[in-house]
Amino acid sequence: MRSIVYLVCEETGHVNYVTTKNKSKTPDKIRKKKYSPAARKHTWHGEKR
Repeated sequence: MRSIVYLVCEETGHVNYVTTKNKSKTPDKIRKKKYSPAARKHTWHGEKR
């Protein structure tokens, strides 16, 4: 079953993205490099459960 996951910027702390993930196939937390409008650059975004 897929669940909704929020991606939070590690530098600013803002929630910039919402995505889904399959918890049975990827039990670890997601960490992606995405664009942060507040920081005006690409930063690491981590999963908020």
